[in-house]
Amino acid sequence: QVQFVESGGGLVQPGGSLRLSCTASGSILRFNIMAWYRQAPGRQREKVATISTSGHSTNYVDSVKGRFTISRDSAKDMMYLQMNDLKPEDTAVYYCNIDSNRLLNWGKGTLVTVSS
Repeated sequence: QVQFVESGGGLVQPGGSLRLSCTASGSILRFNIMAWYRQAPGRQREKVATISTSGHSTNYVDSVKGRFTISRDSAKDMMYLQMNDLKPEDTAVYYCNIDSNRLLNWGKGTLVTVSS
């Protein structure tokens, strides 16, 4: 059973930055198009960013374009989300998973709270 582990969340003031990390059991990260998702309180989970297996192709939801950067390190089997210029509306639990209509089991996520 695949296990995703997200880390790096925390409390940050508006305009601040955080870097999230994702790791997974097995070789899931290495052989799949990956994505970061987030779920804000009272809202549905949404896909925030995707990255190709090579890492050369990325996509972002409009609300984070220019502020978030998704990346991966194949040698370390890790994926990251650099978040800059954070806004209160970025407050959510952030998850990693494959980019597919048939998602794998969710990890516990990492909570990002943007507040002054």
